[in-house]
Amino acid sequence: MPTFTPDRSLLNPKFEGYKFAPLEYDEVTAHYPLEHKLSQTNVSGRAFLSFQEVQSRVLHNHLAICNQSKRAVYVDAELRVIGIDLDEASLKPTFRVLCELPRPIQSSALDSLQREYPSAAFVDATSLLIADGYGALYALRVGDVGPAEVLASYGLSIPIAYESAQSSVPFRLHQAVSADGQNIVAVLSSKHYPKNAPESWQKSHKPPPVKFDIWGVQISLPIVTAAEAQPLQIIWHRRGDDVPLYITYDASRQSFLFVGSSSYLPINVVPTPSYEPSPDEIAPIPRKDENLDGAAAATTDIPKPPSYSWTQTEDTVTVAIPLPSDTPTQHIKVAFSPRTLTVLVEGAPTTPSADVPVVVPRYTLKALWDEIRPGTSLWTFDRAAERAYGVLTLHLDKAHDGTRWPQVFAAAGADGEEEVPETLDPSELYNIREALEKYTAALRDGSDASGLGLGRGVPSLGQGERDDDVDLSVGKSACVTWVGVGGAHPAWLGKDGHGDDSPLQILSTTFPGSMGTFKPSLVAKNGLDGVVFTLQPGNGLDDPPQWEHTATYSALSFVLASKRDTRFVHHVTYKAVFAFESGTQDLGGNVYIYRGASSKENWVKQTVLKVGGGSAGALLGVGLMKVQGKVVILCLCEGELVVLHDVL
Repeated sequence: MPTFTPDRSLLNPKFEGYKFAPLEYDEVTAHYPLEHKLSQTNVSGRAFLSFQEVQSRVLHNHLAICNQSKRAVYVDAELRVIGIDLDEASLKPTFRVLCELPRPIQSSALDSLQREYPSAAFVDATSLLIADGYGALYALRVGDVGPAEVLASYGLSIPIAYESAQSSVPFRLHQAVSADGQNIVAVLSSKHYPKNAPESWQKSHKPPPVKFDIWGVQISLPIVTAAEAQPLQIIWHRRGDDVPLYITYDASRQSFLFVGSSSYLPINVVPTPSYEPSPDEIAPIPRKDENLDGAAAATTDIPKPPSYSWTQTEDTVTVAIPLPSDTPTQHIKVAFSPRTLTVLVEGAPTTPSADVPVVVPRYTLKALWDEIRPGTSLWTFDRAAERAYGVLTLHLDKAHDGTRWPQVFAAAGADGEEEVPETLDPSELYNIREALEKYTAALRDGSDASGLGLGRGVPSLGQGERDDDVDLSVGKSACVTWVGVGGAHPAWLGKDGHGDDSPLQILSTTFPGSMGTFKPSLVAKNGLDGVVFTLQPGNGLDDPPQWEHTATYSALSFVLASKRDTRFVHHVTYKAVFAFESGTQDLGGNVYIYRGASSKENWVKQTVLKVGGGSAGALLGVGLMKVQGKVVILCLCEGELVVLHDVL
């Protein structure tokens, strides 16, 4: 699969910083009070909320934009669906109540499940789907004036095969498309409630792991009007560790793109079961020149040593790979993902010789025996300059603490694959840990920002201002998953549908409402910069996705590190990145606009505008419309709609 590879010619190492360039506030913003206000209060105190659920609610976009018209909707605090129509000439919005959703009867069973915020998705200019957050989906037909017609309602009934303790759950609506004109395919997400759940986390003092279901449901066209709720037809299902950060539909490949903190896999793709060795299999491992059988040690035909050694603890797997001590650090390429490992060393010999008896292994997206946490896994290289070989050490953080790995890689021992037993002795482990201590100390005291002998290496923009603890937390670690509109894996995916499994640190996603107007793109962290990767259109279903580095927002990661109340970060291609604060009664509510520039410009303009906070309330949703060739940004607050125009 293609990877996200920066183009060095588009990077700007001489970039100095951003200069403030104010805009006339009244000329680029317009505020419109809301008659029907929103509310962020929908959480029941009777059920535990995981960190992932809290984060999903904070980032939830309450505004839905229609890509085919100048129309948007939101659901107010009383479950009224409010339509917004934007006049193309004046950019003035008009509001109307499309319908009022029935409020479910409260019960102890209903309160035991945390409800979701209401969500909406347009299929086209006249077809709208609404999820009420309690577990019901409504199909509406929207006209140019007056209320909408409620055509049908649906419920999500979970089959037994999905191993859920609940037959129905609240869900969130992410996307709705009609690829063939005969069916609507909607993407929903919900928390997974497993059967035989472990004991209460209050007793164990550790919250239980949380999984999330991604549902692909189908509604046949034309929609048949019905008074009773109908069951949704589930055509595919995936499961992951978090609610997707970003979902879009690629019409050229007829596939959905999911960006989230984990891959989203079918439930039949499970980690290899844990292996417990029998007493007969537990035996001491001979060392060099040691013969445990008592016979004379062989001095000839010494077997070839394994290409790596490894050991493990309850939560970590440590892999040691010998490398020539003169190997440049920049030649070592290591990438961690939840299920695979990539290790490439440029210029390493591919065949053994008298001078180089050890061949450095090459692993490209090699499947691990079990899952790891890529965000907390790391590698170090101890050069050991006084010796011929140094040690490349990989520290893999186990995703399932307490699981004993029988081997490092999933295919070890099969089809001629090298099987390496756990051979690292305590003295080797001590040396590895000593190297790790040196690495950690170098990071802590700042004498070596990389821990690898590369010096501080901080650009002039960050001198005296950089805070590593803050800078490293900027963005969201994410993986990319592809799912065909009908649920099948596209031909260019692997067996388990990982797609490009290389994790990215996402700084920004494209604006909601921009699908069909701009190509899908992501801004990924690259040092202090933000690199724009744009998805190029495919030439058919069998054409693998190609991500092209099209622009760079210099020092974007650095400037975003200072924005601690950021709620939404979206970009308009190479033109600008918008960082929105949520806003409170007294503080915040700004949008910071960082403009794009060529790789030869040393200074770039920055703008700040007030959109939320104060009487407007917290910012709850944003979206983009293109009106007469110009970009218009809608900002939905608790009590106001703010329209930004002529800001680019």
